[in-house]
Amino acid sequence: MPRYGMGLGMLGLSASAFAQSADPVEWQLNMGRGVTTLSKHAYDAHMMALWICVGIGVVVFAAMAYAIFAFRKSKGAVAATFTHNTTAEVIWTIIPVLLLIGMSWPATTKLIAMYDTRDSEMTVKVTGYQWMWKYEYLGEDVAFTSRLDRESDRMRQSGERPTVEANPHYLLDVDNVLVLPVDTKVRFVITADDVIHSWWVPALGWKQDAIPGIVNEAWADIQEPGIYRGQCAELCGKDHGFMPIVVKAVPKAEYRQWLASQKAANAPAPAPAAAPAPTAPAEVAPAAEETDAAPATARLDPQPAAPAAG
Repeated sequence: MPRYGMGLGMLGLSASAFAQSADPVEWQLNMGRGVTTLSKHAYDAHMMALWICVGIGVVVFAAMAYAIFAFRKSKGAVAATFTHNTTAEVIWTIIPVLLLIGMSWPATTKLIAMYDTRDSEMTVKVTGYQWMWKYEYLGEDVAFTSRLDRESDRMRQSGERPTVEANPHYLLDVDNVLVLPVDTKVRFVITADDVIHSWWVPALGWKQDAIPGIVNEAWADIQEPGIYRGQCAELCGKDHGFMPIVVKAVPKAEYRQWLASQKAANAPAPAPAAAPAPTAPAEVAPAAEETDAAPATARLDPQPAAPAAG
């Protein structure tokens, strides 16, 4: 009996985790809804296909169950002698075609929207390296690298055993997070410098390969503030598992303050003011030169006039 109780408890826990909004949780069964327009499009398309498959499964297995029990040998049933039935073949051909058309139309429109980066309000360039990410806010003169945080790196090399309680984000924390504003269409241009990487944050609803020499595009409009984590999704070398991604979505006012602080930190230090050039002292002419420069008539003493003859 305890086993059945435990099983029911696990089933209930799984049912409560049927649809999550962002990061996955333990015993989650369904894909996450995400926090962007594209992630919600993907979730809606997934749920539509899922319920159509459930409906098909119910009809098929119900028909099989009915045939097995209603036409069993113990009731005197005999094998059918016909080889085909035109009506049945038309029905089981037309219905799947209609279902596929009904599923392909919204899926195609959502797929086209996924690659429409027009009207973006800002652009972030993402470059993959072995084994870190570089983020550049194009047009803002702000850039930095983001790699596995020191504590996770120390723990993975020390042999310590992490626990969910003490290390809830083991190998999923970075030293510099990617800060983005909410309710803003952000365009990503993604490439790599050495080998193929893949930038993936599940809550954003997509992942994009980072390929050397090629620039791929994607976009996101995060609708809820929060911290969303991801990882490199392409086997890129021995430290592939240590390339986490952390996106921090904040209100627009807080993002502008953060961007201003980054610009101030990256601004070059002002050059020291130049000392004024020394002025030459004024030259004073010697007294002797002044005497020599005097008019000649000033240096001759006049002779007294001779007395007149008596």
